[in-house]
Amino acid sequence: MKPTVPPAHLGFTMPAEWQPHEATWIAWPQEPTDWPGKLRVVEWVYGEIVRKIAPGEKVRILVGSAEVEMRARRILSAARADLDQVEFFRKKTNRSWLRDAGPIFVRRLPGQPVGPARPVAPQRARHAPADKSRLGTPSSEERGTIQADLAIVQFHFNGWAKYPNWRLDRQVPVWAAKTLGLPLFEARVGDRPFVLEGGGIDANGQGTLITTEECYLDQKVQVRNPGLDRQGVEQAVRDWLGAEHVIWLGRGIAGDDTHGHVDDLCRFVNPTTVVLVQCDDPADENYRPLAENAERLQDARLADGAKLDVVRLPMPQPLYFRNERLPASYANFYIANAAVLVPTFNDPADRLALGILAELFPDRPVVGIHAVDLVLGLGTLHCLTQQQPTRL
Repeated sequence: MKPTVPPAHLGFTMPAEWQPHEATWIAWPQEPTDWPGKLRVVEWVYGEIVRKIAPGEKVRILVGSAEVEMRARRILSAARADLDQVEFFRKKTNRSWLRDAGPIFVRRLPGQPVGPARPVAPQRARHAPADKSRLGTPSSEERGTIQADLAIVQFHFNGWAKYPNWRLDRQVPVWAAKTLGLPLFEARVGDRPFVLEGGGIDANGQGTLITTEECYLDQKVQVRNPGLDRQGVEQAVRDWLGAEHVIWLGRGIAGDDTHGHVDDLCRFVNPTTVVLVQCDDPADENYRPLAENAERLQDARLADGAKLDVVRLPMPQPLYFRNERLPASYANFYIANAAVLVPTFNDPADRLALGILAELFPDRPVVGIHAVDLVLGLGTLHCLTQQQPTRL
């Protein structure tokens, strides 16, 4: 049975990335235009990524053919990755950015009541409350049938409202739900699909989500949801991800072809703390937008009204390919069970960024992954990965 109400009305919410994973999903690199002249080099970067993730969880890899799987196995074996922790799935994709096109999981804690979405937190009263009547409450059939504590939300990936090759990618969440035997929720606002990418949001697992106006409110450039305003987006993420409160930043970093993804900009590292990238060079095009985002966060509050702690994270020196600025950012790290993987760029700031993150993640090693070749694809570690939370 396909659920007819959003997951938040059934007690589901989006966990934080640092909460325990059952697996990490990736798609083996296959699109040559993503990494011009570097596709084979990037495969070896994938080998290192898998080697560092596998000690703590399964790594589930999408491959488009038997030939690709054989090559991936050879590289992973040579990289000394634990192949016992790797599972391959024959699933064709257009590209490899599973943070945005892959399954986004929501989870229901044991004993969570099944019913309408939770009330809006007190500090949110100035916004319109959740319209519960519009979406209804769970039917008796849904109350009895949706027993799973894990589910997938289909957010109708459309190539960041920019690229034409996305139709295979859009089907990945549908395929994943069927393969894993999980309920699938189709995100909608009224009678229209609601489009959202995993790299465009970051959640603290306790009701707060952070995103950017550039990505989800711009109605002229790469428009995901035409006509949907701030209140509409906030209601949608409340319904489909259980996010009671949204912190809005302004613009993302230069070179980001997604038009403002927050995972190159600002990330939660624990329920009350974010890291925010900052630029020290007033002549750099990132300087003013990043300073404005820092100003916004000075007064930011969490869903419970508590003040947000903000830790400054440096930016590497600008990287270019054929006169195009690349979105090199230390904020594009990935929090796995056994390590925090951080992109590095042969830059003096690499060591500083790794040190800052090591202090913020005392429970797991912080590991640098060389990403100078990887970032040619206009994304790095977080963009390529998608976590599957453990079932409770």
